Amino acid sequence: MRLTIVILNVILPPIAVYIRYGAKKEFLMNLLLTCLGWIPGVIHAFIINDKYVQLFRKS
Repeated sequence: MRLTIVILNVILPPIAVYIRYGAKKEFLMNLLLTCLGWIPGVIHAFIINDKYVQLFRKS
């Protein structure tokens, strides 16, 4: 992952997910998790952004 995405994953998880996916269900889920607790939002952001990178490495 790029360093900027990793930093955004930690500081502002919904913004990091929004950069990759836009305003779709992944972003809304991350926003909800971040509102419920910062750590669940960070974990979800890392999982989602890593999944995004793996999709493009396979193709």
